[in-house]
Amino acid sequence: MMDSDVRFAASALWGESPRARIYLFLVLFSFSGIFGFSAGGTSAGGGEKAAPIEADWGGYLKATGKASFQPAGSVYRAVGPENYLGGSLEGRLKNTLFWKRRLRFETHYEMVASGGDTQEARDDLAVLFGGSVPDGVAPGGVPSDDRRLMDLTSVIKEDDGFVLYHRLDRLALTASPDWGTVTAGRQALTWGNGFLFNPMDLFNPFSPTDIERDYKLGDDMLFVQVPASAIGSVQMLYVPRRDPGAGDVTWDESSLALKGHLFKGSEEFDLMAAKHYQDYVFGLGGAGTIGDAAWRADFTWTHLAQDNPDRDYPSFVANIDYSWIWWKKNVYGFAEFFYSGVGKDDYQEALSDPTIATRIARGELFTLGRSYLAGHLRIEVHPLIHLLFTAITNVEDPSGLIQPRLTWDITGDLQLLVGGNVLWGAKGSEYGGISIPGTPYTTPAADSMYGWLAYYF
Repeated sequence: MMDSDVRFAASALWGESPRARIYLFLVLFSFSGIFGFSAGGTSAGGGEKAAPIEADWGGYLKATGKASFQPAGSVYRAVGPENYLGGSLEGRLKNTLFWKRRLRFETHYEMVASGGDTQEARDDLAVLFGGSVPDGVAPGGVPSDDRRLMDLTSVIKEDDGFVLYHRLDRLALTASPDWGTVTAGRQALTWGNGFLFNPMDLFNPFSPTDIERDYKLGDDMLFVQVPASAIGSVQMLYVPRRDPGAGDVTWDESSLALKGHLFKGSEEFDLMAAKHYQDYVFGLGGAGTIGDAAWRADFTWTHLAQDNPDRDYPSFVANIDYSWIWWKKNVYGFAEFFYSGVGKDDYQEALSDPTIATRIARGELFTLGRSYLAGHLRIEVHPLIHLLFTAITNVEDPSGLIQPRLTWDITGDLQLLVGGNVLWGAKGSEYGGISIPGTPYTTPAADSMYGWLAYYF
C-alpha cells in the first residue's frame, strides 16, 4: 500500500472535525481503561481485589439486501431501470463501563457500508433537480451531525452507488445519585405512547414504516430524571443544536422539555411542555387497561413560531393491543389511529409547505395527510418463527401500505428476517404516488422485498 493510501485511510478513520477527534480520543481512552481495570488484581494478602471498573460488551453484525420495483411514472425511472437492487453491511460495537453502581459510561460505535442502484440514483436525482431534491423523493443516506453538538460521523469512502462511513451513536455518561439520574452525551430517549405514530416523541422518532427498530438514532442531550415519591417521576432534557449554516449552538435550534409521569394503580399519565426549535409543544398522555386489553393515547398541541402563518395545530394518537390464543398459536395484535393537525388534502401543496417540509427534513414527521389507521398482527408459528403483518392506511385518500414479514431465530445469536412492502392507492394519493410539481413524474411508490441476517454478540 502506498504512503498516500495509508494517510488517506488514517485521516478518514480519525475524522477531519476537531470535535470528532476529541470525542474519539475519549472513547479510545475509556476502552483502554477496560484492560487496566476490569481484569481485577491481587491484594497484598493474596486475595482477589474487586475491580473498580466493570465492563460489558455487545453488538451485532448485519447483512441486508433489498430489491424495489419502480412503477411507470416514478421519478426513479427517469434516472435508472425499473428494478433496483441494493445492500448493506453494518456492524455495531457496544461497551458500557460501570463504576461502583454510581457512574456508567456507554459507547456505541458503528460502521456501515452500503451501495446499490437506489443510492446511485439519489446522486443522479440531485443532478436532475439542480442539486436540491424535493422532500420525499430521495430519503436515506448517511446520518448528518450538522445540527448536533458533537460531530461524530465521518465518511471514509464514497463513490457512485457506494458509501462507507463510521460514527459514534452513543457516547453518554450517567451519574446515579440518591435523588435520581443524570445522563450527558449522545443518547436516545423515547417519550409517548404510540406504537407506529408518536407525536409526543419529538427527538428522533422512528418512522411508522420502519421495520428495524433495534436502536434509535442518538442525539446529544442532557437528561435528568427525579423520582417523585410513590406517584411517578419528573424528567427534564436539554438538546443543544447548531445552526447548520453558521455552525454555532443557538437557542432557536435547541430544545428544552419537561415531562411529568404519574401513575395510579394500573393507569399512567404524562404531562409534557417543550420548547422545540422555535415552537412550543404541550402534551397530555395516558395508558391503562380495559379488561385484558391495554389502551394508550397522546394529545399534543403545537404553538408555532410567530412568523408562521399556521400558528397552531393539534396531533393525536390512540391505540389498543391484546394477546390471545388462536388455533393453538400465540397471537398478538394492536390497532392505532393517528391524526396530524398539520396535514393537508393537497399533497403537492403539502410538499412545498414549510411547516411540513421542515419537520420531514428534521425527521419528526413522516406523513402529508391528516388521518391514519394502522394495525399489526404477530403470530407465533413456532417458538423460533414469527409471522408478522403491519398495515397503514390513509383513510382520507384512501391509500396505504402492507408490510408482511417473517423472522426466524436460527440460534440464540443468529436471526433471519425476510419481508416486503406492498403499496396501494390511486395515482395522486399519498401511497400511490404524488405528482411532483413541474415534472411528469411522481414520488416513489415502489413495492419492495428485503431481508437481513443478523448475528448478535
